[in-house]
Amino acid sequence: MTKVDRQSSLEHEIEATRERLAGTIDQLLYRSSPKTIAQRQVAAVKATYVDPLTGQPNTANILKTVGVVAGVVGLMVALRKLSK
Repeated sequence: MTKVDRQSSLEHEIEATRERLAGTIDQLLYRSSPKTIAQRQVAAVKATYVDPLTGQPNTANILKTVGVVAGVVGLMVALRKLSK
């Protein structure tokens, strides 16, 4: 392999590495954008409370959440009454 061939090969390798790095940076910027993060969180909540196959509400998870919220509110009311 001649010196020119090695330089050309090295230049191509460096250019390919730059392109991969640019793509990786673009992906990281996209994934870390606040809008993308919010969309992922909304999708996660929807997946918890809506059946992905039917699109119907998942009443079991909804009732669990309502129960926890009611329990916390009841505990807070009880603690306030006891502290007076």
